[in-house]
Amino acid sequence: MTNRPDIFSGGSNRGRRICIAGGGIGGLTAALAFARSGSRVELFEQAPAITEVGAGIQITPNGARGLEALGLAEALDAHGIRSERVEPMDAVTGKRITQFDLTQLDGPAYRFFHRADLIALLSEACTAAGVEVHLNARVEAEALDGDLNIGAEGLRSTTRAVLNGAAEPFFTGQVAWRAIIDQPDADPVARIWMAPRRHMVTYPLPGGRLNIVAVQERQQWAAEGWNHADNAGNLRHAFRNLSGRVTGLLDRVDDVRLWGLFRHPVADVWAKGKLAILGDAAHPTLPFLAQGANLAIEDAFVLARCCDGAADLDAALAQYQALRRPRVVRAIEAANGNAAKYHLDGLPRRVAHTGLKTLGLVAPSAFLGRMDWLYGHDVTR
Repeated sequence: MTNRPDIFSGGSNRGRRICIAGGGIGGLTAALAFARSGSRVELFEQAPAITEVGAGIQITPNGARGLEALGLAEALDAHGIRSERVEPMDAVTGKRITQFDLTQLDGPAYRFFHRADLIALLSEACTAAGVEVHLNARVEAEALDGDLNIGAEGLRSTTRAVLNGAAEPFFTGQVAWRAIIDQPDADPVARIWMAPRRHMVTYPLPGGRLNIVAVQERQQWAAEGWNHADNAGNLRHAFRNLSGRVTGLLDRVDDVRLWGLFRHPVADVWAKGKLAILGDAAHPTLPFLAQGANLAIEDAFVLARCCDGAADLDAALAQYQALRRPRVVRAIEAANGNAAKYHLDGLPRRVAHTGLKTLGLVAPSAFLGRMDWLYGHDVTR
């Protein structure tokens, strides 16, 4: 896990004390990036250990660029699975609509991880880089006394509220279940199983497992936050009458978590004085583009990069927001649009599936080209 000397100058960050509230992916990446740039970094995590509950995560090339620049390329390969394809599927018939070759993307591989593995490798890198970690520390960023105090506390960030005031999210009318099953022979493929008013995403995880995220449109409210236990029978009932390829997977689910999907506004103020926010604290994202963690990684890298070599911290923080906010707004709008596309019914569904099939046959590279603004983004430049 070596440093990339060309990434940080070690200028004005050297000697700065950076305090970070929150030990998730965004907070750990920020801690590592600032440590690599020469800062004295302390990270405060309210849990008794830096870990993560069972769930999968996709790290796309844009997020991987930042992690690789921080010296984690070998660790990413050791703990992740390189994806070969994404396959849109008709969940009603069980047939593949088309496929797109993810190995043709420029830059780092598109990988699948278990969140706990990604958290562990980031935590180990932070410790090796000299980050001082405080566990069982329920500390609000605004109460810290660093030269820069960063709120990376996720959806319920108190730092966001200090910078922007209270904001009420609204229920989207969608809920999601997350589960993991054993699947030793799973292909290194992400499949999007689309059906009227619902869809399911599956992809493999290390250790011969398969990650499942299933989303249904419904008006019955569910709590936000994706670690609420639910009965697996409720998931099976919501996806009944679909292809046996779908119901067969769900029949094997025992432990399942449910969460309501809420839409939050992107924060208007990301930094002020000695306070800054990143990741979900600044811009919670619906899980329809696999970008929540990737955008947090980008935020963390850009924040450290803006501060590196900048004697004027206020100007550096203004630059950070100016660079990041338009991009995350675009990504969130794209994720919101996918929610509608996945759940089409009737004639619009048939037209959309025909268009996907045609695109996959005639111009598969066009699909990847349309995603270059997302996957091709390079925060290290």
